[in-house]
Amino acid sequence: MNTPQTMQAMVLTGHGDLDAYEWNETWPMPQPAAGEVRLKVLACGLNNTDVNTRSGWYSKAVSDATTGGAFDEVDEEDPTWGGNPITFPRIQGADVCGIVDAVGEGVDAALIGQRVLTDNWLRNWDAPMDYDQIGYFGSERDGGFAQYTTIPATNIGVIKSDYTDAELATFSCSYSTAEGMLVRANVGAGDSVLVTGASGGVGSALVQLAKRRGATVIALASEAKHDAIRALGADHVLPRAPADLKASLAKATGRDSVTVVADIVGGPYFGTVIDALASGGRYTCSGAIAGPIVDLDLRTFYLRDLTFTGSTVLPLHVFGDLIGYIERKEIRPVVAATYPLKDLKEAQAAFISKQHVGNIVVVP
Repeated sequence: MNTPQTMQAMVLTGHGDLDAYEWNETWPMPQPAAGEVRLKVLACGLNNTDVNTRSGWYSKAVSDATTGGAFDEVDEEDPTWGGNPITFPRIQGADVCGIVDAVGEGVDAALIGQRVLTDNWLRNWDAPMDYDQIGYFGSERDGGFAQYTTIPATNIGVIKSDYTDAELATFSCSYSTAEGMLVRANVGAGDSVLVTGASGGVGSALVQLAKRRGATVIALASEAKHDAIRALGADHVLPRAPADLKASLAKATGRDSVTVVADIVGGPYFGTVIDALASGGRYTCSGAIAGPIVDLDLRTFYLRDLTFTGSTVLPLHVFGDLIGYIERKEIRPVVAATYPLKDLKEAQAAFISKQHVGNIVVVP
């Protein structure tokens, strides 16, 4: 087989607005190193991580909400999720559904031709939960906004499913993020879970995954999206930011509090959702799209015996669990739109506008 020496790729050239992306039709074809596989990318989902890394929003120099636009000041020392510099040029894209196209030394050739999803946490497998040694696919190494990509063989999962490539490309980042939050908060049957930003990729995944665990789900979203979120299994859907959240909860559920808040929004409404936690409740967070700087009354925190967990790096079992959920159809994909990879800028602009429910996917 004659393997092409170049490929098409959308390349991020630096921090900035959407014009920081450049379309390249002669990008060098990646070659799998020892222990790695090369994937022919079939589809790749979009995520907030792509937007936040491009714009530099992760930098502590930025205190605004994430808008997808360039910021006036970005500290070059900490502009990625892990607080590290990023090397440009970089190919982003973490949510890959692909076919193994080639394998490096030491990798079973039987993987060639298998359809797989990517586990995006790049670990030192001698110390897989050493947070200081963990990177992210599409951030610390090139990802899936290209025709081909390489990744350690330890970071793929063979998937047996009749879902389309685009549907499968919605799962890896958003659903593993959501499942990680629910694991950290120890959500189970009997819990009532308030999900902020319930119409996005992680939010819609939280609705399904919390229901899968037997919890009662109360979702917050703009009213135009309520029917779609109910269809995902939410027990109650409220406006995005009710003026009196406790009264709204009481009217919907008969109780003015919840046992768990799963938050990906943050911002000015943070104090309101914290006040809606029952004594002994748990707050778990994996995002702050409405703003990272919040006010917290520590008396609420300690007098009500609350537990707060941040959730980024996943426990090792989450990716394998997710593959099982997909194959058993315990969760379902929500594809809002697909775009050609060449139109990534338009796709990301649509993603940033937040008019959709679920995930947006690009296809090479």
